[in-house]
Amino acid sequence: MGSFQTPIGMRSSNLLETSCGYLLQELQMIWNEVGQDHFEREKVLLDLEQECLEVYRKKVDAANTSRARLHQELAEAEAEFTHLLLSLGERSLPGRPEKMAGTLKEQLDSITPALREMRLRKEERVNQFRTVQGQIQKISAEIAGQSESEYDDLSSDIMVNENDLSLKKLEEYQTELQRLRNEKNERLMRVEQYIDAVHKLSSILGTDSSMVITKVHPSLNDLCGITKNISNSILAKLNSTVESLDEEKQKRLDKLHHLGKALTNLWNLMDTPYKDRQSFSHVTGLLSLSSAEVSDPGSLTLNIIQQAEAEVKRLDHLKASKMKELFFKKQNELKEICNKSHMEIPLQSEIDNLINLINSGEIDHADLLMSMDQQISRAKEEASSRMTIMEKVEKWMLARDEERWLEEYSRDENRYSVSRGAHKNLRRAERARVLVNKIPALVDLLIANTKSWEDERKKTFLYDEVPLLAMLEEYNVLRQEKEEDKQRQREMKKVQSQVAVEQENLFITRPSTSARRTSTRSVNGGFSNAMPLNRRLSLGLQQLGPNSINSGTQGISFIKEGKKARGQKMFARPGLVSHLRDETASVVSTFSGPQSP
Repeated sequence: MGSFQTPIGMRSSNLLETSCGYLLQELQMIWNEVGQDHFEREKVLLDLEQECLEVYRKKVDAANTSRARLHQELAEAEAEFTHLLLSLGERSLPGRPEKMAGTLKEQLDSITPALREMRLRKEERVNQFRTVQGQIQKISAEIAGQSESEYDDLSSDIMVNENDLSLKKLEEYQTELQRLRNEKNERLMRVEQYIDAVHKLSSILGTDSSMVITKVHPSLNDLCGITKNISNSILAKLNSTVESLDEEKQKRLDKLHHLGKALTNLWNLMDTPYKDRQSFSHVTGLLSLSSAEVSDPGSLTLNIIQQAEAEVKRLDHLKASKMKELFFKKQNELKEICNKSHMEIPLQSEIDNLINLINSGEIDHADLLMSMDQQISRAKEEASSRMTIMEKVEKWMLARDEERWLEEYSRDENRYSVSRGAHKNLRRAERARVLVNKIPALVDLLIANTKSWEDERKKTFLYDEVPLLAMLEEYNVLRQEKEEDKQRQREMKKVQSQVAVEQENLFITRPSTSARRTSTRSVNGGFSNAMPLNRRLSLGLQQLGPNSINSGTQGISFIKEGKKARGQKMFARPGLVSHLRDETASVVSTFSGPQSP
């Protein structure tokens, strides 16, 4: 009993009185009354003691287990709290003491609210991460061009790394999300720009833009009601589509430029009236526009191109029938330019050859007319370069006409007579003399200008197929000869006047009457015979002199009119002056012969 009573003594007296002690006393009373054996009593008490030890041991083990569990819970709570602090990127939680004191339960009770708050924060942070990652995954799927069904399959597999739930990491995800949103917006803007470009180009080309866009991807059509695909492949297809439409636009514009130029050339060639040109003014109006400047809807449709092609074809057939007429018209224009500037006209054989080529169809009409236009352009350019010289040539021609008139007027013996219109001739003669005096300077200037023109162009200046320099030099030579002839005529007149004075002096010096009569008769007879000679001499000088003087101008006129005698100079006859001298000498000797003593 001592061994059994030892733990009982350790209990409180109150417990002994109410529980185990009372029960032992009651058991002893029962054993005493029954007369239980001492050995049996010891055995029962030993069993009771063992049973009590087992119960105490179980309670102690349970208490130890509970304490260990509390330690573990507290350690786990501390570890979880620390992990949450680290994963959330926070150093501490406001309101939680740094060092805990008290029993395990008190410590556990003090950390539980902070742990609960950290768990709530973690859950909230995880939701934030899941939301951001979900949006990132969704936008990435849209950028990658995945469908909504594929995205739904991926959205359920969002994994949040709970070991790093810091605000810094969340900020990185948000930054990535913002970048993806910007990229998405940029891609949407590019898609819209491409779609607008497709609409505009399709409107210009006369095609259905919705079919073109749907062919790229159905989601791009607003009527489908699904999210637009903004993947790289779709952007590349849209870019390729816009480029192909631009190429088609440029191709059609180039074709209409070609057709517009052809129409303009054909209209100009055939003098098409303005009213007939109006129906294709929209085609010719594109000639001055580039591809970027063409924006009117329907301006480059296939129907317009087909109509322009049909019109060009029709005008080509019409042009073929009018080609000869146009060719002859341009030929006459070229001849008119050449005649007006006294230039060389193309040979008739060349023109006949071109006509034969037109009839045989071996020459392109456009090339022929272009060649004629080039010839006309060259003729106009050369005529322009000759204009200054031709103006001076015209002045020279007019001065020569005045010179010839003045010579004829000077031979008129009645030019000083009082008659109607004589004063007008006198005034004209004065003006003609002033003009004739300017001829040498004009000729010298013409020669200088002509030589400069020939040196610059490396060709001969022809006037009606005759070298102008040859005409001018010949005129100078003939003018010099005329001056020499005039000088000889003045000398002959002096000789005649001297002979007449000498004869008159001989008549005055005769002394006798009979001799005076005889001499008078002789003189009268001689004088009567001499006067017709003098008159013939005068008439002969008037006839021969002008002929020799005018020989130069007649030669120039002959060169001008006779184009086959190109470059030949026509000079006055060299024997004319000697013949004139012999005839004058014979007349003088005949006149003075009978009076010689």
